[in-house]
Amino acid sequence: MLPYVLVRFRRPLIVGLHLLLIPLAYRFAFGLRFDLHVPDAVEPIFWATLPYLVGARLASFLAFGLFQGWWRHVGMRDLIDLVRAVTTSSALLLGLLFLTDQLAGFPRSVLVLDWVLALLVFGGIRFLVRAVRERHFIPWRAQRGKRTLIVGAGNAAERLLRHFHRDESDEIYPVGLVDDDPGKMRMRMHGVPVIGTTAEIPQLIRDRGIERVVIAIPSATRDEMRRIVQPCMDADVDFQIVPSMRELLDGRARLGELRPVQIEDLLGRDTVALELDGVREDLEGRVVLVTGGAGSIGSELARQVAAMEPRRLVVLDQAETPLYFAMLELVRAHPRLDIVPVVADITNEGRMESVFAEHRPDCVFHAAAYKHVPLMEDNAVEAVRNNTLGTLCVAQMAARFGADKFVLISTDKAVHPSSVMGATKRVAEQVVLGWPSLRRAGTDFRAVRFGNVLGSDGSVLPLFRRLMDAGQPLTVTHPDVTRYFMTIPEAVQLVLQASAIPEAAGRICMLDMGEPVRIVELAENLIRLSGLEPYRDVPIVFTGLRPGEKLHEELMSEHEATIPTALAKIRIVQSNEPAPDTLMPGLDRLGAAVEVGSAEDCLLGICALVPECVAPLRERGLEAAAAAR
Repeated sequence: MLPYVLVRFRRPLIVGLHLLLIPLAYRFAFGLRFDLHVPDAVEPIFWATLPYLVGARLASFLAFGLFQGWWRHVGMRDLIDLVRAVTTSSALLLGLLFLTDQLAGFPRSVLVLDWVLALLVFGGIRFLVRAVRERHFIPWRAQRGKRTLIVGAGNAAERLLRHFHRDESDEIYPVGLVDDDPGKMRMRMHGVPVIGTTAEIPQLIRDRGIERVVIAIPSATRDEMRRIVQPCMDADVDFQIVPSMRELLDGRARLGELRPVQIEDLLGRDTVALELDGVREDLEGRVVLVTGGAGSIGSELARQVAAMEPRRLVVLDQAETPLYFAMLELVRAHPRLDIVPVVADITNEGRMESVFAEHRPDCVFHAAAYKHVPLMEDNAVEAVRNNTLGTLCVAQMAARFGADKFVLISTDKAVHPSSVMGATKRVAEQVVLGWPSLRRAGTDFRAVRFGNVLGSDGSVLPLFRRLMDAGQPLTVTHPDVTRYFMTIPEAVQLVLQASAIPEAAGRICMLDMGEPVRIVELAENLIRLSGLEPYRDVPIVFTGLRPGEKLHEELMSEHEATIPTALAKIRIVQSNEPAPDTLMPGLDRLGAAVEVGSAEDCLLGICALVPECVAPLRERGLEAAAAAR
């Protein structure tokens, strides 16, 4: 009953409390001025001026919103508002005394004493409520929970400890913090001491009986993460990480919420943070079309584009169910945005014409593509139809209906392609950058080339996780196979940034992706993060390279060079596209091969357009040529 009354009548109770405390503080100010014995001659002054002070205080407190805040969450901004309100009301009292000719006999020091006491009383009661709420009077030693070591003594750790103070549901016992900054040694944060450096984590785990490690360094590099995580895995200690600011802003995590360390955190390169202000200028208030908008890359593109506040976002995909769920997410996150779902096949010229005619997009992000290498080896006709001819169809519509920009999502597999998938994407690059009618159009055509994306549909990481869930061995094609990796949000940031920088117009962009990652190491780390031991608890089986796969991927060929851009992590690929008299007949040949469903003619066509292709695609092309003779 009492909690209900406190909540239901909270505002009247707060005002009533202030009505009680204002006269008490004022009276105490008089008492201090006269050594707790107020002379009889001064008593009438107190009573005559008290109504003025009460009125001035209440009006100022109301004006500065001091009756509206939650005291359990009081902070520095509330303290500043309190100082402003008390100062304003004291000034008002002084003005009223002057206007009513009562200033002559008024003891001036009372104004200063009352000002100080008001700050102490009204500020103190607010912070007292917060202190009680956050259990500051209960020592950490009295708390129940796992003995926890917090790595990092920065802002993230401060927010985390503050959250633990407030939230009674979190059973955690912070033993100490570790940080590599020598200036923080032996300092305390919310009563928790800094007891060492990250190099001392193994010893601290043993000596302090640590049961859990919380990594409060969201910006930690991969090497730092490995150095922190390895001793935790060796000692069989639980370890978690605080979410990054991006995860908090995207709504993927809540403040104070911990998440398990993921394989993405241990990749052999640091996440690339890109500046997106120029992207917002490009997309805000415009009509944007994302093809393949229900896929891994396309749906993340749609999410990030939606955050740029376009006038309309058109999300196109031929997969009905994934598109439906992508739309539900977008509409929930951006209820005021005009979001249009379109179910369509990019190779259907009539359908594409109607979509472009109706929406007339200013910017097109073309993410629709077949991307599974082994699958496309057995379905070359569909790979050519979708990846190459579909790209030509969408690009021509973008030029015809006056789109300002067209961005092709390409892949590192387009470099020295060894597979049908890689070769069709290389031809798609040639189309958007070299097709005669597109080059004459006013549309800015460009392409973005990057490596494998962690967590995308059908990529190696979800496959590994499915195998582990099923209790099966992890399969790796070769002990030495390597790939370049990036996260989905990171890949989309690159695409968006590449769409905005002027020097990328008519060119291929690529990201400085650091060092490639060995797939076997990826598998081993995933097993360890699951609390198991590679080869002992979960076998790793080597199956041999699949059709069309390379041992190592490349980001550019020997016929290409790169030049820097204004952004350190983005470079421009300088490549020689085929002449129109080669490209146009080559596309006609591919179109005819698709029309009759000839996989051999498709192989011949893409090998002719991509002479730099390598084995096994080159051998398949030679076999097709021999069979044709």
